[in-house]
Amino acid sequence: MTRLRGLVLLSVVMLATSLSSWAGVFVSVAIGPPALPVYSQPLCPGPGYIWTPGYWAWAPGGYYWVPGTWAVPPQVGFLWTPGYWAFSAGFYGWHTGYWGPTVGFYGGINYGFGYTGVGYWGGYWRSRDFYYNRAVNNVNITNIHTVYNRTVINNVNVNRVSYNGGPRGIQARPTSQEMAVEQGRHFGATSEQVQHEQLARNDRSQFASANHGLPAAAATPRPGAFNTRAATPAAQSSVNRPTPYSNASNNARQVPRPPPDYQQSRASANVPRPPQNSYLLPRTSENVTRPSSYQQQAHRYGNVPRPGNNTQESAPEARNVPRPATMQRPAAAQQHAYNPPRQSAPQYRAVWRPPSQRQVMQPHQAGAQRSSGGSHQQGRPR
Repeated sequence: MTRLRGLVLLSVVMLATSLSSWAGVFVSVAIGPPALPVYSQPLCPGPGYIWTPGYWAWAPGGYYWVPGTWAVPPQVGFLWTPGYWAFSAGFYGWHTGYWGPTVGFYGGINYGFGYTGVGYWGGYWRSRDFYYNRAVNNVNITNIHTVYNRTVINNVNVNRVSYNGGPRGIQARPTSQEMAVEQGRHFGATSEQVQHEQLARNDRSQFASANHGLPAAAATPRPGAFNTRAATPAAQSSVNRPTPYSNASNNARQVPRPPPDYQQSRASANVPRPPQNSYLLPRTSENVTRPSSYQQQAHRYGNVPRPGNNTQESAPEARNVPRPATMQRPAAAQQHAYNPPRQSAPQYRAVWRPPSQRQVMQPHQAGAQRSSGGSHQQGRPR
């Protein structure tokens, strides 16, 4: 019985390795896929690209990681439904992804970046333009202007399980609408996506046996761009979540942030922090950063004026410091610093005075003088 089960398992593995998953063939293996790695989303290369999340594929060497990438849909208006692993009858089967006008059922797997397990919240088509949700996509708004920002609420369990069903898998079942989408009109992977998977299969570092669930190329900006600088490796984190990039959001757990109460965390860590005006207060601990030599001198001599553009404002304590010559007033100006009140002009009045000798002369004396004066003039020689 054990030998029979071994032959059945060997035939299943040979069937899985001989046929491509992109051909629509149902591949099943007895070993479940590893947990989903956590990675950052590369920058969107341009308008019209749709994000296709990474997944674990099967090869003779075991599971290997196919990086998530930005891909161009086969026609305008199509969205990508990711493939998924599902457990049934003791085996794990692979359901291939496809392009279609509506996103169908993908096992309830939380791939991140808008694929929460149900539907797609990373963007939508309007006419011939695709509008990107910057809350879950890394988009450069300088090159792409059709963007919006809407918070995505995840109503499913956030974990890294990569398969549906079974004792530890995602317990999700397709709805009637999702089954209609899968049975309706849709297209398989493009040639670039097929080549992208083959390159990952030929790279030994992408196998889980070599990278232990942390592939070196977890996501690429375009299909097949494994060795570019924009390719992002896997990170040791819990789930795929947006990062606070300037253009979009991605895996936030790769960028450490301080706790909400930053002051409390510093106090708990016993990190001494000086007061706001430490140079004005006496130092109580040797661990406080010492001020400069000039500030030490100011502490020691409290009345030393500080330099500044305005000496009166910067050194109010130095009151006895003499002013420079240009600011001193002359002595005369200092004496008349305060002008006394102006006195009224003196008033003059008539004062009696005694008459002069000329005025008191008798009339006959005055006539005698006149007559004598006239005779003298007559006797003067000519």
